[in-house]
Amino acid sequence: MYGLIGRMLIAPGQRDAVIAILREGTGGMPGCRSYVVARDPTDADALWITEVWDSQDHHRASLALPAVQAAIAKARPHITGFGERFETEPVGGVGL
Repeated sequence: MYGLIGRMLIAPGQRDAVIAILREGTGGMPGCRSYVVARDPTDADALWITEVWDSQDHHRASLALPAVQAAIAKARPHITGFGERFETEPVGGVGL
C-alpha cells in the first residue's frame, strides 16, 4: 500500500469551501482505500489530507480522473500553498 499525508494551506475564510470541493470531487477513485480531509485545529487556514492507496500507481492515476481534475481546478484559486508532506507505507488498520 501507499500512503500520503499532506498539509494544504488555504486562503483566509475559504477552508470550508475547499473541504466541500474535496469531499465532492474525490469519490469513486479506483484503488483508494481511505481519503480523509481534516481541519487543522491550530490553523484556521489549513487542512490535512490523509490518503491510503493500493499502490503509488493508483494514486498517480487518480490525478487524471475527470472528477479529480475538476475538483483541483475549482479549489486551486483558494489554495495558497502546501506545507508538510509525508509518504508512508501503510500495513493495516481499521477500514483497510
